[in-house]
Amino acid sequence: MAALCALLFAATASAAEEVPSFLREMHAAMDRMTDSMDAKPTGDVDIDFVAMMEPHHQAAIDMAVAELRYGKNEQLRRLAQEIIVDQRQEIAAMRMALGRPLPATAPVPTVPGPATAQHQHHKERAE
Repeated sequence: MAALCALLFAATASAAEEVPSFLREMHAAMDRMTDSMDAKPTGDVDIDFVAMMEPHHQAAIDMAVAELRYGKNEQLRRLAQEIIVDQRQEIAAMRMALGRPLPATAPVPTVPGPATAQHQHHKERAE
């Protein structure tokens, strides 16, 4: 009985630790999106549209990655995978429409830890 209680406590503690990490990642994605969307207008509607939409789509990717890292519901995990694919395609389409280079492809990091793909995206946007 003590072993069962220890297992239940460990599982509950692990789940309790995941929620703050998940929320931190979600809020960080929203903060990055808000900061990135605050681009100085160029006067070209098409360029300004992409400048504001690309971070919006990237935030959807970042949030979907958080679901893959911490979520347990298989339907939502599949939806998160689809969101990542769809949003990457839309970012690529917007860049192609403006004659800009496509974003580098990289595996999506789905284990908790440093979000290197998110930081790489912001380096690419600055170029």
